[in-house]
Amino acid sequence: MPAPHHHHQWRDERSGRQALYQRRQGKQGRLRRRVFLQRAVTLGLAAHSALALLAACDNQSASIDVLTVWSSEEQDSFRAVVAPFEQQTQIKVQVVSTRDQDTLLTTLLRANTPPGVAILPNPGGMQQLAAQGKLLPLDSFLDMETIKRDYTRTWIDLGSYKGALYALFYKAANKGIIWYNPKQLQALGLRIPRTWDELIAVSNAIAARGRYPWALGVESAASSGWPAADWIAELYLKEWGPEMYQRWVNHKIAWTDPTLKQTFRRFNSILNGKHYIQNGPSSVLLTNFQDASYAPFEQPPRAYFYYSGDFVLGFVTSRFPTIVPGEEINFFPFPAIDPRYADAVTGGADAVVALQDTAEVRALVQYLASAQAQEIWVRRGGFTSVNKAVPMSAYPNPVARASAQMLSTAPLFCFGAGDLMPPVVQHAFWKGMLAFIQAPDQLDTILESIEAVARRNYPD
Repeated sequence: MPAPHHHHQWRDERSGRQALYQRRQGKQGRLRRRVFLQRAVTLGLAAHSALALLAACDNQSASIDVLTVWSSEEQDSFRAVVAPFEQQTQIKVQVVSTRDQDTLLTTLLRANTPPGVAILPNPGGMQQLAAQGKLLPLDSFLDMETIKRDYTRTWIDLGSYKGALYALFYKAANKGIIWYNPKQLQALGLRIPRTWDELIAVSNAIAARGRYPWALGVESAASSGWPAADWIAELYLKEWGPEMYQRWVNHKIAWTDPTLKQTFRRFNSILNGKHYIQNGPSSVLLTNFQDASYAPFEQPPRAYFYYSGDFVLGFVTSRFPTIVPGEEINFFPFPAIDPRYADAVTGGADAVVALQDTAEVRALVQYLASAQAQEIWVRRGGFTSVNKAVPMSAYPNPVARASAQMLSTAPLFCFGAGDLMPPVVQHAFWKGMLAFIQAPDQLDTILESIEAVARRNYPD
């Protein structure tokens, strides 16, 4: 009978077309998978991580939340870093930026909705989260032979808790430097100071000519005060040395110790120096730390010196694109107080931690650990890598190169003091700096207040 015959023929043809389509789709899928795996390996991902990631991507539209404290130029540069990862893996990296990271992260963890990755500005926070069991051990999936080859023991130890690696130190900062415009200092016939006494003499000479030697700003939203805390850390290390510095950081001496009082008073000689800061010291509280960094490089300059980390180079070259590094912007090492500690340097580094165990998170952390990923930001400026596989030639100018070299060869390096303290104590430190700027005559009361917080929050 014709009709049934035609019906079966149509059904067979349809089945054949479906089989052909499926074969084609399978072939295209295999091709896509092959291309994906090739691209993933090019990004530095291990084959097993790439396969796990591929399985995850087959199941859903993949994305990762990354919580950072970076904004403006720093956030733009981080987006440039993750762009190749997004393009090659089809994973969307959602960057969430906040200056009140501790509060937001605590809220997200309590709600059991942590970000996939957080980039913490201090190892103290990492230690606390690791102790609470909130972090994924990175050595459970990273190639530790590669990590040990690319990172020194110091950075691996700083990122470890009870023998396991929980943090990858990513973006380092040299905080042992003072920024200035060489042309402007030369125009005044003044030389770079090498000691604290010389620094004060040069500052007085600038002030005597009706100029302002210093720019200083500590406004930073919920983190306001940290730039002044960095001053205290650098001054303390330069005067009292690394052994006393570690005793302070570990709360083996009280905040009311005479050495700390002396350091705060030394900082006050800048803060309240005669004609040192325009509209100071009240302007210091209102001025954003990044805005303050521009002052020595404006025409004419509103100041001559600015103390802060080497990330300032990225701020200034973005703000003044035609500025010539080495000629119109440079740094000199923070002057010596005690000659024994002249080469001691404070610094910091942002730490990558994982709070969710997914293929996407593992892949992103593995990518961020690579020299290839870090070199993107290095070339953009405002970034110092502690990955030894990143070549010095990648730094975009001699100033960035010199800072990276100084950090990597410093005989005495100490992490910024506040960053090593429990986060609650660090916040009390920042708050105390704001109070000290407002009322330096209340120093004893301010230090007693920080000491009370420290006593409650350091482990016995």
